[in-house]
Amino acid sequence: MIDLPVSLPLLLATSVMPEDPVQNLAVSMALAGLAFVVTLIIGRPIVTYLREKKVGKLVRTDGPQTHLIKTGTPTMGGVMVAATTVAITLVFNTVGRLSMLLPVGVLVACAVLGGLDDRLSLLGGKRGTGMSARRKMLWLLAVGVVAAVILHAPYPWGLGYHEVYLPFVGQFSIGLLYVPIAALAIVATANAVNLTDGLDTLAGGTAAIAFTAYAIIAYQQGQLGVVTFCFTMVGSLMGFLWFNAHPAQVFMGDTGSLALGAALATAAFMTGQWLLLPVVGIVFLAEAVSVMAQVAYFKWTKKRTGEGKRIFKMTPLHHHFEMLGWSETQVTMRFWMLGMMAGIIGVAMALVQL
Repeated sequence: MIDLPVSLPLLLATSVMPEDPVQNLAVSMALAGLAFVVTLIIGRPIVTYLREKKVGKLVRTDGPQTHLIKTGTPTMGGVMVAATTVAITLVFNTVGRLSMLLPVGVLVACAVLGGLDDRLSLLGGKRGTGMSARRKMLWLLAVGVVAAVILHAPYPWGLGYHEVYLPFVGQFSIGLLYVPIAALAIVATANAVNLTDGLDTLAGGTAAIAFTAYAIIAYQQGQLGVVTFCFTMVGSLMGFLWFNAHPAQVFMGDTGSLALGAALATAAFMTGQWLLLPVVGIVFLAEAVSVMAQVAYFKWTKKRTGEGKRIFKMTPLHHHFEMLGWSETQVTMRFWMLGMMAGIIGVAMALVQL
């Protein structure tokens, strides 16, 4: 017989998570519910504040014409996800689990970076331009490198990770190669989620699915802190989606998308199952690849023929399907379906490790 899980009131009193994996899982799910409620509570005043301060989204004029109506919708809504996750993690998921300060630190650092970019895109000298791509990439790379070094450095300076799990094969050490791979993966995932954030609930929903998948993977490995962190992210994202549901009252902006992607990659590396990121995050991968392929093909054809050609009608990929006649809701729901199936496949691949 399985013991009943530690009650949430007892957890609130002690701020110590249970060490039993099943009890930890139960409490982590309860904390997801708490994160959902907290995000709902703080979400309304945040949306109201952003609207009053006219922190409105500038919609690209060359995009789908149906999106022009979204101009002025408050952005920077990702702050509610970051604030809730950081608060709950610090209160409940750091006692005896100081390693959780790493994903929290990455989340905060990228949220601040994204917030600065969002703010500059509204108040910069040239309205709508935001932070330069090079400058943003340098800061994001700096965050990725610091996180990668902490992941790899031996205890007590770091977490001592240096291995990779190959699906259906086993576990191998890759030594110092771990650091550049981890840094680039964190940067790439942050940018991929950022590119996905173009339709109501698309980035938030697919990110919640990916975090759920990694929560299950972490549970299978006994990574209790990562389980709790991932479920806290899921609850916070669900709360955000309440306000982001079509037609959105608020967008997450770079404040949310960069932070979500970087935190997801960090959690993946803490499980060692980071090779499954392209599987679990198949939607993010497809969005990023579509942009890179479009740009590369356009430049190549222009150089050869003098006229640039395109593979897709518009990128990121979700806009291509909109241009084909899919409604915004159809694109989002179908991408969610792909994300769910990819998450299931990713978990299955993790569970059959030898």
